[in-house]
Amino acid sequence: MKKLFIAPIFEALLDHAASNPVGFHVPGHHGGQALKQDTWVEQMENSPFEYFYKIMQLDVTELSSTDDLHHPEASIMQAQQLAAATFGAEETFFLVGGSTSGNIALLLALCEPDDVIIVQRNVHKSIISGLKLAGAKAVFLSPQIEPQTGLATIPTVKQVEDALAAYPEAKAVFLSNPNYYGMGVKLAAYVDAVHRYDKPILIDEAHGAHYGLHASFPRSAISEGADAVVQSAHKTLPTLTMGAMLHIQGNRISRDTLRQSLAMLQSSSPSFPILASIDISRAMIDALGAGLFEQSLHSAASFRDWLQLQNTVICEMKTEAARREGLLLDPLRVVLCDRSGVRTGYELQKHLEQNGIFAEMADPCYVVLVFGIQTSMHDTQRLQQAIGAINGEVKEHSINTRKSVYMNETMLITNSEPVSFNRAGFKNKTSLRIQLSAAEHHISAEMVTPYPPGIAILYPGERITPAMVTHIQKLSAMGAKFQGAVDPTMATISIFEQ
Repeated sequence: MKKLFIAPIFEALLDHAASNPVGFHVPGHHGGQALKQDTWVEQMENSPFEYFYKIMQLDVTELSSTDDLHHPEASIMQAQQLAAATFGAEETFFLVGGSTSGNIALLLALCEPDDVIIVQRNVHKSIISGLKLAGAKAVFLSPQIEPQTGLATIPTVKQVEDALAAYPEAKAVFLSNPNYYGMGVKLAAYVDAVHRYDKPILIDEAHGAHYGLHASFPRSAISEGADAVVQSAHKTLPTLTMGAMLHIQGNRISRDTLRQSLAMLQSSSPSFPILASIDISRAMIDALGAGLFEQSLHSAASFRDWLQLQNTVICEMKTEAARREGLLLDPLRVVLCDRSGVRTGYELQKHLEQNGIFAEMADPCYVVLVFGIQTSMHDTQRLQQAIGAINGEVKEHSINTRKSVYMNETMLITNSEPVSFNRAGFKNKTSLRIQLSAAEHHISAEMVTPYPPGIAILYPGERITPAMVTHIQKLSAMGAKFQGAVDPTMATISIFEQ
């Protein structure tokens, strides 16, 4: 009988462990044996041995019985080939540094210092890090704003075409689809536009690793013709955190240069448990097909039906206009808000946590819930109880549906002039810290990134506008966290002395 579950990396690790090996090699835990310190274990209320021993048996190094991620010849090579077939790519690279490592590797493979690349403005901070490391120049395209929610989605096809016409020397176009809220578009028209200029189109599909795997999901970017697609497998597939994939097709990106970039960025001692979990996810997809997602889809749909029947202050983000405008919505993401306007998204998130429900993220208006594989009806009932408890706290309310403060003038800028990320250009510039309120028209010396969702409002080397100052102040007042900021309150900001 044909074997239905084939996971080469996992099976190689199991075979190695079953051989009862005596290892004189790293890692230092030696298959978990190092945890067996009786005196130490007796002093621990919860023994690490119980939690880590099994996984440490699979946490090995590059051996003849395993493989090498940076020069795969055995189980990793076979696993990556199987993944490429499952996800529809010509070649797939496994990533142990999350989508971050894939995004940066693509930029390093395509851009030399001062090369121009066309980039969606509301990208994840990892793409900005890649621009810095490559020393490239970015022409930023402002995203469209969904009018009912005020959320940023993706630039228009015309914006992409205009940027390519204005900067024919651009090395590529880099877009993000879907966004953190599960809102995306069909990409075929974007792919056609970019390919007419014989440029590669790169898609950060971090939140859409499950796309194309069920009829209820939008199509994947690779199936729409994108040249390179980065997916965070750990976000929506049964993969350990930091497990991701980079899918490639066509001849517009040098595979050899890309391999070199990945080898520079990723550890020479990658985590085999992470690699095996990517492999297992793919094997489950091959074995179970669309059925893998049936329970999560059912749970999400049941919750939506329940919510619509409630006379509750907590409601789902309105999506009618989004669908009319051609936006595609991820059915596994439920975006909640307080329609009374009493609570911010951050406050709603805290109330949910007080009732034992932990959301994916919050912003000043919304809370994002991700229904994962095997999210049960029991889980859904607990969520319903938490919302019922919140609703009970508000006896009277006025309907005052707010738009997210992400809709602001910073998102309404036309295509930018090239912004340099060449670090040498800032090497001899002196920076100083001033009050944010006095920073208008100065050049920023730091990146301002509210997290989540990890999208920068302001980049180093970019001129600070009055709208940007107002936007940052609003977010700070609502309790947003600014990752990496020297002043987490954002009362002050670092600027370059002119």
